[in-house]
Amino acid sequence: MMEAMSKLRPNLLPWPLPALLTWAACWVCWLGLRAVGIPPLTSLFTTTALGALCAWPQTRRWRRLMVAAGYPLSFAALGAASVPAWAWLLPLALLACLYPLRTWRDAPLFPTPRGALAALAQAVVLKDGAVVLDAGCGLGDGLLALREAYPEAQLRGTEWSWPLRLACAVRCPWARVRQGDIWHDDWCENDMVYLFQRPESMGRAGSKAVIELKPGAWLVSLEFPLPDEHPGMRALPPLQTGEKPVWAYQRR
Repeated sequence: MMEAMSKLRPNLLPWPLPALLTWAACWVCWLGLRAVGIPPLTSLFTTTALGALCAWPQTRRWRRLMVAAGYPLSFAALGAASVPAWAWLLPLALLACLYPLRTWRDAPLFPTPRGALAALAQAVVLKDGAVVLDAGCGLGDGLLALREAYPEAQLRGTEWSWPLRLACAVRCPWARVRQGDIWHDDWCENDMVYLFQRPESMGRAGSKAVIELKPGAWLVSLEFPLPDEHPGMRALPPLQTGEKPVWAYQRR
């Protein structure tokens, strides 16, 4: 059974849809078991095992943990007996507001660690007034790191989630932050585009950079490199100033 599950292709479902579907299935299973008179402890064990089984196909460890642990944590938080199961939909609605459906193929909300781009300015020298875009700026941690590296640059940010976009604009009033789709943006005016995406998005980012970036402009990625099939980009050796490497690519 586990071998068959491991051969499934979880990437067919954009994250966090596998987690949401698993949590919903566990709650539906809980209600069904209780409706037919199954004891609470047996029902809880069965539904928790269902969540762990659904988590197995996920290829990344943190996703497996999130899928498997979400249901029992929600069960404990709601008290199960005193709070109706549908109340778990409230935090899911908040998640959908902060992380809209059309962005589920992009990275979740992982902020750029402080100091992660400290070595970037030495490796990639930009002229004063250069235009630097944080594509998917979230709450603005990437913009803060870019400002430390390039204090004279014109910093811009694009974020699809409007609550995150508003929060980012408050945190980074010196940057031009707009709501928009990073994949529909035209990158031709930027001297540098910074990304902190997921591995599955990097092939798309590389193709977009080859088509839209002007010669000499840079694509910078925290932690995840471009696939090898982008010969139009000249790669620098990875920069390591924190726990995550920084990958810099110049458009030829």
